[in-house]
Amino acid sequence: MRVILAQPRGFCAGVVRAIEIVERALARYGAPVYVRHEIVHNKTVVDGLRAKGAVFVDDLDQVPAGAVTIFSAHGVAQAVEVDAQSRALHVLDATCPLVSKVHLQGRQYAAGGRTVILIGHAGHPEVEGTMGRIDGPVLLVQDEAGADALDLPAATPLAYVTQTTLSVDDTRGIIAALERRFSDIAGPDVRDICYATQNRQHAVRALCRQVDVLLVVGAANSSNSNRLREIGAECGIPSHLLADGAGLDPAWVKDAATVGITAGASAPESMVEDVVDALRRLAPIEVTLMDGLVERVEFRLPAELADCVA
Repeated sequence: MRVILAQPRGFCAGVVRAIEIVERALARYGAPVYVRHEIVHNKTVVDGLRAKGAVFVDDLDQVPAGAVTIFSAHGVAQAVEVDAQSRALHVLDATCPLVSKVHLQGRQYAAGGRTVILIGHAGHPEVEGTMGRIDGPVLLVQDEAGADALDLPAATPLAYVTQTTLSVDDTRGIIAALERRFSDIAGPDVRDICYATQNRQHAVRALCRQVDVLLVVGAANSSNSNRLREIGAECGIPSHLLADGAGLDPAWVKDAATVGITAGASAPESMVEDVVDALRRLAPIEVTLMDGLVERVEFRLPAELADCVA
């Protein structure tokens, strides 16, 4: 069996930064440090940090007053930040800088008098955080049907921003639907969607031209991992999402000569290696790396952690 690894795959700069913030905070301040929501959507990562002393909470009222508290990579609403200040929490913000960029865009559009359309998935932490960062009307649109169903006059001044982990093609279709309905609409280019999301989606499309089966390593609640699996299916390739090697169903690859593997932006390389090992237990394999983009993006850490070694 030939196994081709996508390039790029796995951790993005925002995820690396978020995990490093937790690890450096533990090194500097000691356990426990509290993290609001999963730092990233990956059980292996979360369990590893929990073992080191991170405590993951759903709400700030679970955090002792004055404790070191980290906001996850998905970002938080302004009200959460105000609550943290009122309780004198020592906050470290691990919000991905590209998510923060969406917050800024939304606030700028709202300040200009536009009703903001947020293209994203209801209930996702990034969406909840973004909606809570924009002063003014924000309407959530999840698909083209939602765009068509908006009960607004055609001349309403609108602007759109997007959840960073969406499919570029899906987003493009929703934007086109909005532009067909409304005459005064502004928004960033689809190229402003997270670079890591775009790069992994482009790589999967290229990978699907070479393989019989696609395996996507990532958590079931990871938006970008689910999009990668969907793109594989759209390319006509049997595509499966699995967290690690234990999730591999031998029937998926029974008749495959070539298997492609990619990983969502919150999936560590160790989980990819675990899936490769699971394939190796089924049959002799030859592992190759697909030609592709090598990402060199790095995001700056909070100043108070810059000189701390985890």
